[in-house]
Amino acid sequence: MSKSAESGRFSWPIALTLLGLIIAAVVIIIFLRLESWPARTAAQGTTELERLGRDLRSAFIDVAHLQPRITINNRVYLEQSIPTSELVVLSRRIEVEHELMHTWAGSSKRVKLHGTFAVKAGFDLRQNLAVDIRPDEIVVQLPHAQLLGVEQERMDVLAFENGFWNRISAGDVQNELSILPQLARGKAAENNLPVEAEEMLQKQLHQRIHTRQPLKLVFLSAEKMTSEKW
Repeated sequence: MSKSAESGRFSWPIALTLLGLIIAAVVIIIFLRLESWPARTAAQGTTELERLGRDLRSAFIDVAHLQPRITINNRVYLEQSIPTSELVVLSRRIEVEHELMHTWAGSSKRVKLHGTFAVKAGFDLRQNLAVDIRPDEIVVQLPHAQLLGVEQERMDVLAFENGFWNRISAGDVQNELSILPQLARGKAAENNLPVEAEEMLQKQLHQRIHTRQPLKLVFLSAEKMTSEKW
Protein backbone atom coordinates (compact mmCIF):
# COMPACT_ATOMS: atom_id res chain seq x y z
CA MET A 1 0.00 0.00 0.00
CA SER A 2 1.33 3.43 -0.95
CA LYS A 3 2.09 6.16 1.54
CA SER A 4 -0.50 8.48 -0.05
CA ALA A 5 -3.32 5.98 0.47
CA GLU A 6 -2.26 5.40 4.06
CA SER A 7 -2.20 9.16 4.74
CA GLY A 8 -5.73 9.61 3.34
CA ARG A 9 -7.08 6.77 5.47
CA PHE A 10 -5.86 8.30 8.76
CA SER A 11 -6.92 11.87 7.98
CA TRP A 12 -10.67 11.22 8.48
CA PRO A 13 -10.55 10.41 12.20
CA ILE A 14 -8.39 13.46 12.82
CA ALA A 15 -10.76 15.66 10.85
CA LEU A 16 -13.78 14.31 12.69
CA THR A 17 -12.05 14.89 16.01
CA LEU A 18 -11.21 18.49 15.11
CA LEU A 19 -14.75 19.04 13.88
CA GLY A 20 -16.13 17.70 17.15
CA LEU A 21 -13.85 19.98 19.15
CA ILE A 22 -14.90 22.99 17.08
CA ILE A 23 -18.58 22.17 17.54
CA ALA A 24 -18.10 21.72 21.27
CA ALA A 25 -16.27 25.04 21.53
CA VAL A 26 -19.04 26.83 19.62
CA VAL A 27 -21.68 25.27 21.87
CA ILE A 28 -19.80 26.35 25.00
CA ILE A 29 -19.40 29.92 23.70
CA ILE A 30 -23.10 30.15 22.81
CA PHE A 31 -24.05 28.74 26.21
CA LEU A 32 -21.85 31.25 28.05
CA ARG A 33 -23.23 34.13 25.99
CA LEU A 34 -26.82 33.06 26.65
CA GLU A 35 -26.10 32.58 30.35
CA SER A 36 -24.58 36.05 30.70
CA TRP A 37 -27.11 37.78 28.46
CA PRO A 38 -29.51 38.90 31.25
CA ALA A 39 -26.64 40.38 33.27
CA ARG A 40 -25.20 42.14 30.22
CA THR A 41 -28.60 43.43 29.25
CA ALA A 42 -29.21 44.73 32.77
CA ALA A 43 -25.79 46.39 32.80
CA GLN A 44 -26.45 48.05 29.47
CA GLY A 45 -29.89 49.14 30.68
CA THR A 46 -28.45 50.63 33.88
CA THR A 47 -25.77 52.46 31.92
CA GLU A 48 -28.42 53.94 29.65
CA LEU A 49 -30.55 55.03 32.63
CA GLU A 50 -27.51 56.60 34.30
CA ARG A 51 -26.78 58.53 31.12
CA LEU A 52 -30.39 59.67 31.13
CA GLY A 53 -30.01 60.70 34.76
CA ARG A 54 -27.07 62.93 33.87
CA ASP A 55 -29.03 64.45 30.99
CA LEU A 56 -31.97 65.13 33.30
CA ARG A 57 -29.70 66.79 35.83
CA SER A 58 -28.31 69.06 33.10
CA ALA A 59 -31.85 69.87 31.94
CA PHE A 60 -32.97 70.86 35.44
CA ILE A 61 -29.86 73.00 35.85
CA ASP A 62 -30.62 74.77 32.56
CA VAL A 63 -34.34 75.22 33.21
CA ALA A 64 -34.48 75.72 36.96
CA HIS A 65 -30.87 76.20 38.15
CA LEU A 66 -31.18 73.29 40.54
CA GLN A 67 -30.26 69.64 40.85
CA PRO A 68 -33.09 67.37 42.02
CA ARG A 69 -32.76 64.08 43.85
CA ILE A 70 -32.51 61.43 41.13
CA THR A 71 -33.24 57.74 41.71
CA ILE A 72 -32.78 54.96 39.17
CA ASN A 73 -34.87 51.86 39.81
CA ASN A 74 -35.33 52.91 43.46
CA ARG A 75 -31.56 53.43 43.92
CA VAL A 76 -30.31 56.93 44.75
CA TYR A 77 -28.09 58.13 41.91
CA LEU A 78 -27.76 61.84 42.75
CA GLU A 79 -28.71 63.66 45.92
CA GLN A 80 -30.68 66.90 45.84
CA SER A 81 -28.70 70.13 45.73
CA ILE A 82 -30.58 73.42 45.82
CA PRO A 83 -28.66 76.68 45.35
CA THR A 84 -31.88 78.67 45.80
CA SER A 85 -34.97 78.05 47.89
CA GLU A 86 -37.46 79.26 45.28
CA LEU A 87 -37.99 78.79 41.56
CA VAL A 88 -39.89 81.64 39.93
CA VAL A 89 -41.49 80.38 36.74
CA LEU A 90 -43.51 83.42 35.68
CA SER A 91 -44.40 86.96 36.68
CA ARG A 92 -47.58 88.84 35.84
CA ARG A 93 -48.46 92.51 36.14
CA ILE A 94 -51.61 92.96 38.20
CA GLU A 95 -53.46 96.26 38.61
CA VAL A 96 -55.89 96.86 41.47
CA GLU A 97 -57.80 99.75 43.02
CA HIS A 98 -59.27 100.39 46.42
CA GLU A 99 -61.30 103.25 47.80
CA LEU A 100 -61.95 104.45 51.33
CA MET A 101 -65.16 106.40 51.91
CA HIS A 102 -66.00 107.52 55.43
CA THR A 103 -68.56 110.00 56.68
CA TRP A 104 -68.79 111.27 60.26
CA ALA A 105 -71.12 113.96 61.49
CA GLY A 106 -71.86 115.05 57.96
CA SER A 107 -68.17 115.35 57.05
CA SER A 108 -66.79 112.89 54.48
CA LYS A 109 -63.27 111.84 53.59
CA ARG A 110 -62.24 109.83 50.55
CA VAL A 111 -59.04 108.07 49.53
CA LYS A 112 -58.73 106.10 46.32
CA LEU A 113 -55.50 104.36 45.30
CA HIS A 114 -54.45 102.48 42.17
CA GLY A 115 -51.58 100.03 42.44
CA THR A 116 -49.56 98.09 39.89
CA PHE A 117 -47.82 94.96 41.16
CA ALA A 118 -45.57 92.25 39.76
CA VAL A 119 -46.90 88.96 41.13
CA LYS A 120 -44.49 86.02 40.89
CA ALA A 121 -45.55 82.37 40.82
CA GLY A 122 -43.34 79.33 41.14
CA PHE A 123 -42.19 76.59 43.47
CA ASP A 124 -40.94 76.37 47.04
CA LEU A 125 -37.85 74.21 46.61
CA ARG A 126 -37.36 73.70 50.31
CA GLN A 127 -39.75 70.81 49.80
CA ASN A 128 -38.48 67.51 48.44
CA LEU A 129 -37.85 67.51 44.69
CA ALA A 130 -37.24 64.07 43.22
CA VAL A 131 -36.85 62.44 39.82
CA ASP A 132 -37.43 58.68 39.61
CA ILE A 133 -36.09 57.15 36.39
CA ARG A 134 -37.71 53.86 35.46
CA PRO A 135 -37.42 51.77 32.28
CA ASP A 136 -41.03 52.55 31.35
CA GLU A 137 -41.42 56.16 32.59
CA ILE A 138 -39.78 59.12 34.31
CA VAL A 139 -41.65 60.49 37.34
CA VAL A 140 -40.86 63.98 38.64
CA GLN A 141 -42.27 64.82 42.07
CA LEU A 142 -42.39 68.44 43.18
CA PRO A 143 -44.62 70.70 45.27
CA HIS A 144 -47.61 72.51 43.83
CA ALA A 145 -46.83 75.96 42.46
CA GLN A 146 -47.76 78.91 44.61
CA LEU A 147 -47.56 82.70 44.70
CA LEU A 148 -44.04 83.54 45.80
CA GLY A 149 -44.08 87.31 45.92
CA VAL A 150 -45.98 90.54 45.27
CA GLU A 151 -43.80 93.51 44.40
CA GLN A 152 -45.13 97.04 44.01
CA GLU A 153 -44.22 98.69 40.70
CA ARG A 154 -46.34 101.83 40.85
CA MET A 155 -48.80 103.57 43.14
CA ASP A 156 -51.21 106.28 41.97
CA VAL A 157 -53.44 108.41 44.16
CA LEU A 158 -56.74 108.83 42.32
CA ALA A 159 -58.53 110.68 45.11
CA PHE A 160 -57.44 112.32 48.36
CA GLU A 161 -60.33 114.35 49.78
CA ASN A 162 -60.51 115.54 53.38
CA GLY A 163 -63.74 116.37 55.17
CA PHE A 164 -64.04 119.65 57.04
CA TRP A 165 -63.46 117.94 60.39
CA ASN A 166 -63.21 114.34 59.23
CA ARG A 167 -59.57 114.37 58.19
CA ILE A 168 -57.54 111.62 56.47
CA SER A 169 -55.05 110.21 58.93
CA ALA A 170 -51.69 108.49 58.39
CA GLY A 171 -53.35 105.29 59.59
CA ASP A 172 -55.96 105.56 56.85
CA VAL A 173 -53.27 105.82 54.20
CA GLN A 174 -51.22 103.01 55.70
CA ASN A 175 -54.26 100.75 55.84
CA GLU A 176 -55.10 101.43 52.19
CA LEU A 177 -51.51 100.76 51.16
CA SER A 178 -51.56 97.40 52.96
CA ILE A 179 -54.83 96.34 51.32
CA LEU A 180 -53.63 96.74 47.72
CA PRO A 181 -51.00 93.93 47.78
CA GLN A 182 -53.60 91.60 49.28
CA LEU A 183 -55.98 92.47 46.46
CA ALA A 184 -53.24 91.83 43.89
CA ARG A 185 -52.47 88.45 45.43
CA GLY A 186 -56.15 87.52 45.47
CA LYS A 187 -56.61 88.58 41.86
CA ALA A 188 -53.61 86.48 40.80
CA ALA A 189 -55.04 83.46 42.60
CA GLU A 190 -58.41 83.99 40.91
CA ASN A 191 -56.62 84.06 37.55
CA ASN A 192 -55.05 80.65 38.38
CA LEU A 193 -51.50 81.96 38.23
CA PRO A 194 -50.07 78.95 40.16
CA VAL A 195 -51.76 76.54 37.74
CA GLU A 196 -50.28 78.49 34.84
CA ALA A 197 -46.85 78.20 36.47
CA GLU A 198 -47.19 74.41 36.68
CA GLU A 199 -48.23 74.21 33.04
CA MET A 200 -45.32 76.42 31.99
CA LEU A 201 -42.78 74.29 33.88
CA GLN A 202 -44.17 71.14 32.25
CA LYS A 203 -43.85 72.77 28.84
CA GLN A 204 -40.26 73.89 29.50
CA LEU A 205 -39.20 70.44 30.69
CA HIS A 206 -40.85 68.65 27.76
CA GLN A 207 -39.13 71.02 25.34
CA ARG A 208 -35.76 70.49 27.01
CA ILE A 209 -35.95 66.78 27.82
CA HIS A 210 -36.29 64.25 25.01
CA THR A 211 -36.60 60.66 26.19
CA ARG A 212 -38.15 57.44 24.97
CA GLN A 213 -40.01 57.07 28.25
CA PRO A 214 -42.97 59.36 28.95
CA LEU A 215 -42.20 62.21 31.33
CA LYS A 216 -44.74 62.50 34.15
CA LEU A 217 -44.88 65.44 36.56
CA VAL A 218 -46.61 64.78 39.88
CA PHE A 219 -47.49 67.87 41.94
CA LEU A 220 -47.94 67.12 45.63
CA SER A 221 -49.09 69.11 48.64
CA ALA A 222 -46.52 70.17 51.23
CA GLU A 223 -47.75 67.50 53.66
CA LYS A 224 -47.52 64.80 50.99
CA MET A 225 -44.04 65.95 49.97
CA THR A 226 -42.89 65.65 53.58
CA SER A 227 -44.27 62.12 53.91
CA GLU A 228 -42.71 61.12 50.58
CA LYS A 229 -39.34 62.48 51.71
CA TRP A 230 -39.30 60.52 54.93
